[in-house]
Amino acid sequence: MNETAAGTGGPNSETVILEGRGLLKHYDDGDVQALRGVSLAIAEGEFVAITGPSGCGKSTLLQLLGGLDRPTGGDVLFRGRPLSAIDLDAYHARQVGFVFQSFHLLPTLTSVENVQVPMFEGPWPRRERAPRAAALLAEVGLPHRNTHRPGQLSVGERQRVAIARALANDPTLLLADEPTGNLDSRSQDEILRLLADLRHRRGLTLVIVTHSPEVAAAADRRIAMKDGQIT
Repeated sequence: MNETAAGTGGPNSETVILEGRGLLKHYDDGDVQALRGVSLAIAEGEFVAITGPSGCGKSTLLQLLGGLDRPTGGDVLFRGRPLSAIDLDAYHARQVGFVFQSFHLLPTLTSVENVQVPMFEGPWPRRERAPRAAALLAEVGLPHRNTHRPGQLSVGERQRVAIARALANDPTLLLADEPTGNLDSRSQDEILRLLADLRHRRGLTLVIVTHSPEVAAAADRRIAMKDGQIT
């Protein structure tokens, strides 16, 4: 694993899929400067871990890279195009899969129904959604949990369902915010192996925000942050 600072040791321009240029993010509520001129480049197919203490801007950076929020200043570029010039609904539906610490599964839906939720914004006809969701659940090791609701699943199983849902529309980017934060050490290792395997088999670009030294050590590159900047 390599550790790099902004502007050093990153991918060359021919391989960059995702880039941040001089990113600033200010929240008027509380007068917080969450990001202070962050620049980074992520190569296609790379596994990058973003680390740092709580409140350093890691999750804010991930939200900007995923187009869930807009920077106060600077630009995020996907394949060289600013997100401000891209249809964000299409970007979310076709290019990006999100995995969160708290899973965000709908409690009244079964596993196979939860995985189908993003497909309503994707290219899949209605008749293909349930079989596709079942195949994705099998891919993450849960072929026997199709009809279970989140409350009937273990914490690790819920995260697997969330990962299957993130893959629903064949994204090129998988962005994960503390995906092992609620897991015990065994489940963390299992989820980390699953993400690494999916990355290789699917050719995903994987960006994970994490406090876990084990998760960071598994990445190709670690980007360390402090006080809204890359250190």
